[in-house]
Amino acid sequence: MYNTNNKIRVLVVDDSAFMRNAITKMITSDPEFMVVGTARDGVEAIDKVISLRPDIVTLDIEMPRMNGLEALKVIMDKSPVPVIMVSSLTTEGAKETIEALELGAIDFIPKNLSDLSINIVKIKDYLINKLKAIGRRKIVPKRRRQSCGPVVIRKSFEGQRKISLVAIGSSTGGPRALQDIIPSLPEGFPVPILVSQHMPRNFTGPFAERLNQLSKITVKEAENEEPLMNGTVYIAPGGGHMEIFRKKAIDVRIKILSDNGDSIYKPSVDIMMISAAEVFPGRVLGVILTGMGNDGLKGMERIKHGGGRTIAQDEETSVVYGMPKVVVEAGLADKILSINEIAGEIVNSV
Repeated sequence: MYNTNNKIRVLVVDDSAFMRNAITKMITSDPEFMVVGTARDGVEAIDKVISLRPDIVTLDIEMPRMNGLEALKVIMDKSPVPVIMVSSLTTEGAKETIEALELGAIDFIPKNLSDLSINIVKIKDYLINKLKAIGRRKIVPKRRRQSCGPVVIRKSFEGQRKISLVAIGSSTGGPRALQDIIPSLPEGFPVPILVSQHMPRNFTGPFAERLNQLSKITVKEAENEEPLMNGTVYIAPGGGHMEIFRKKAIDVRIKILSDNGDSIYKPSVDIMMISAAEVFPGRVLGVILTGMGNDGLKGMERIKHGGGRTIAQDEETSVVYGMPKVVVEAGLADKILSINEIAGEIVNSV
């Protein structure tokens, strides 16, 4: 008999009875979980978070009486708990999701009702894996700082040449981590930065726009065939992959690849980092941040063995210590740093 005391306790919040039932069935199909309650709107959600004390909450955004964003603000103030937003696959839904991450949400699950019946097994596995990774961590979330403090300067990589490109990979918890790193970088940053953050289509554009608003350097969603420019952060578009190639001796450009369905992770960190290591051998700084799975392991290996340098986020500050963990365990991390130290180390390396 499974010990219910060890189960991850979930509160499901959605105004749709169909979605509440569907999400509940998916979650309870795994013996590690129990759904301790459901709520139809933000008002009920706040009451049940306080009374039921769940380990994690799935929270819809569009609801009557009080929407998910309004409820999230109150939950983070009164009874902070890990919250995963359930987001519609629209541009407006993406903007609201980015706002939710700043308010304290840990991550999000894209909701597409047309896919729910077609890809039910795939969606269920995705939801359960994400809930397990976050629920086991017992995180006490906080709202993101609206102003970034000074970067932390550490002893840098000594006796090595400066790098020409920064390549960053992240997944679950990555948007908030990137909002701590990118806005901390100074104006006039001397090299380009590539970022592959696991996100669906329609989400990476608004995310890049928000990062650009917060940052002293330019942040944009990458476009096919555009040249790499110093002091610019290129966010890989969701749903596909990004790599770079050398068109001429001093002309390095971005190539956006469509996904053929074979990739588990989109956009792929490995594809981006491997191409970076090939174009700038020995001159890439690879940074792997919080996330599930092992995407980035091959890319960091290529960077490291090619003479470049590597940084992995530490376990304590990772929402999910998956992607950094496999890099560290493989002996591929030159440095293991907290999220507050990474921006300073990037600055020191260029």
